[in-house]
Amino acid sequence: MEQPQHSPLEWHASPESGKIPVLGDLSHGELVQAEVLDGPQYEEVEERRILLPVVLFVLTCATTFWAGAWMSQRAGGFPRFGVESWQDGLIYMLAVMGILVAHEMGHFLQAVRYGVPASLPFFIPVPAFFSPLGTMGAVIGLQGSQANRKELFDIGLSGPLAGLIVALPVTAVGILLGEKYVPISGTEFQHYADPLIVRWMIAWLRPEIAGGEMTLNPLLLAGWVGMLITGLNMLPVSQLDGGHVIYALFGKKSYFIARMFVMGAIAFIVISNQLSWILMLLLVMMIGIEHPPTSDDSVELGPFRRALGLCSLAIPVLCFTPIPYTTGITH
Repeated sequence: MEQPQHSPLEWHASPESGKIPVLGDLSHGELVQAEVLDGPQYEEVEERRILLPVVLFVLTCATTFWAGAWMSQRAGGFPRFGVESWQDGLIYMLAVMGILVAHEMGHFLQAVRYGVPASLPFFIPVPAFFSPLGTMGAVIGLQGSQANRKELFDIGLSGPLAGLIVALPVTAVGILLGEKYVPISGTEFQHYADPLIVRWMIAWLRPEIAGGEMTLNPLLLAGWVGMLITGLNMLPVSQLDGGHVIYALFGKKSYFIARMFVMGAIAFIVISNQLSWILMLLLVMMIGIEHPPTSDDSVELGPFRRALGLCSLAIPVLCFTPIPYTTGITH
């Protein structure tokens, strides 16, 4: 078969002939049947969407800018857009979007490297009056079943590692610029629980504050968001980044880890009354607790990847906080 000269589709040869399912719209995962009479079979993959990812990126820039500008004035209602508010909004937006872009491009560039079909990142904007963070992160559409075991490992782990490369220095600068929190009786406060790695960084960089509280600044909040998103994505279940990694490491033995994690998550939600995690848990269960097979599970990871993967299992412990923030009145 001759490849069309002006087709908007990308063609991939496949050794089979006859009818096969080929991917339609990447965003809807529609399957259609294609048939050729003779010659090699081809898989059609629609061109990546550009407009929607760009629109969502711009909207997320706007919502994170608003969240940063509002950060120091939430108790007083809408922000007064003075010079300080604009600066805080811009710094927070650039820092948190830098972390998210690094994370998603880690996935995307590895997918391109291995020829695995992937969408551009879809950033998730959230207005600041719904969430103090301005975003719920980003997702990328990936045809992971077309990757073999080693390729899936690289694609899954590159995102969190790239995000951490940006999040760690952002957090460090935020800690260095931070001030010790002095509570004022009768005022409303919002407490952000520090993940373990942030507590270690505070003890190292600001030992005079270790064990106490710090006032938020744009860089510290952006770093905190980056840690939370990285830790959340590395949870060992389903098709989260952590799910990709444990499947690449342990194959079908990872199903036991995923099931135990879900049981533990349900128990935590019930005991601690953290109902905000119910939606996330339901989404994971709808996608599927167990990771689907790769195109070739027999490919070996090698000693370096295996060691790196085992070390990466500590990322949720270091970066994730199951009760991210609480509010109250200072007594």
